[in-house]
This record gives sequence, structure tokens and C-alpha cells, in this order.
Amino acid sequence: MKLVILALLIAGAYGCGLPTFPPMVNRVVGGEDVRPHSWPWQASLQYKTSSSYFHTCGGTLISNQWVLTAAHCISSRTYRVYLGKHSMNTPNEKGSIAIAPAKIIVHELWDSARIRNDIALIKLQTPVQFSDTIKPACLPKDGQVLPNATPCYVTGWGRLWTGGPTPDILQQALLPVVDHQTCSQPDWWGSLVTGKMVCAGGDGLLSSCNGDSGGPLNCQSANGSWDVQGVVSFGSSLGCNYPKKPSVFTRVASYSSWINKVMTTN
Repeated sequence: MKLVILALLIAGAYGCGLPTFPPMVNRVVGGEDVRPHSWPWQASLQYKTSSSYFHTCGGTLISNQWVLTAAHCISSRTYRVYLGKHSMNTPNEKGSIAIAPAKIIVHELWDSARIRNDIALIKLQTPVQFSDTIKPACLPKDGQVLPNATPCYVTGWGRLWTGGPTPDILQQALLPVVDHQTCSQPDWWGSLVTGKMVCAGGDGLLSSCNGDSGGPLNCQSANGSWDVQGVVSFGSSLGCNYPKKPSVFTRVASYSSWINKVMTTN
């Protein structure tokens, strides 16, 4: 618990969820390039092949040494976490840093068959120094449930459309929350969606896509800071932008005690 309190104090001193360069969200009606470093907690989880690393999933910095991602992103590969990135194709980008994991903890009840407890934490080998380009997101209140149509934003370097190219520049897209009552209807996601998940989107126009997995669902709180309310988990096999099949996220507020336990015991 002391470690968690210390991490929160450090994050608080730098203003968790408060980017130096606020995101340009009021005009967003479609997926687009983000304002540089406006989501400074966005991480790129990269795996090693031969001597090169490749982006595979997103993640969210939640303290100076911990990154939140999805369990389905983790395998036996060698990984690194890139922070402070804006352009994926710019080597040695100013303000960015790649750090190897010290530990990767996948939720002990992760069920890949039923897509349950799709959440994992990565402890970085060395603590990161917060800056204008690297800051933590805030965690939501324990058990918080967002109202229907809450405007949130998914961010990542995932494919621009089903089978499409991956972008160089970090993308953002407005995804309003779909309440559980709607999302669990038979012609939506039905019983596949549980109360430990949050749905967003589903209008057939915008969604997360391949490569966004593990990244954040960013939702602004009443005080203006940004919370990571969701971790990109799954979408429709029919395509990334399919009607009544919103992006489904692991609901971070359902895992507050697990996150605290992992951070205090590791």
C-alpha cells in the first residue's frame, strides 16, 4: 500500500491525466491524427523479432513504473514499452524512451476462450521521469460506471480500417459509451459482455481496430483530468466498424483492488 500511495503522490505532483498539450477533442467527428503528445500516457507495446522491434499493442502509463495493458497482448515474446511516442516511424523521437519490462503480470483469471479478465500490468525495469511528453493517466474511482453516451476517446496506432494500413501518427477517435443494458442485448454483444466490461461506439463508423488492443479508453472527469476507464479488449470479427458491435473494453474500475494488489506486492 505504501508503494501505491507513493506512486499516486508522484503522479499527483505532476497532475495525472493532465497533459501539457491538451488534446483537441471538441472538433473530433472521426478518427484523426492527435495533437503531438496530447495523450502522454499512451504506450506502445513492442515485440522483438531478430534485432528489430514492432508495435503489437497499446498500453497506458498509470505511475512512474507501471503500464496497464490487455492480457491477450501478452505471450512468451521479448517486449519493450515505448513511451512519449507520436510518430511511430521517427527513430530517436525527442521526448520518447523505450524501456524493457522487469515483470509482466497477467490477471490470474484471464480466460482467453470467453474473453474474461483481459487485463495485465507491466512493471518497467526503471522508473520513468515524467515530462511534457510522458505523464500518467488517472485511474477511475473503484466501481465507477459511466452513464450512457459519455464521450470518451480511444487512442492508438491500430489499423485505420478493417484490413487497412497502420498509421505513423497516433490516432484518436470519439467513442460514446454504450450502457450495459444496451450492449448486452441479443443483437448487440449479448451475454459475451459482462459488467466488468464497458462498450463504446457501435455506430458503424468508428471503433478501435487491430493494433489498438491494450490501449486506453480516455474519459474526462468532472475536474478536467483524464481517466483510463477502459483497456481495449475485443471487437467484431466482421470488421472494425460494424453496427451494433461497439468496441469492448475491460472496465478498469472493476479491477481497482487487483491493480493495487499487484502494484504493492511486486
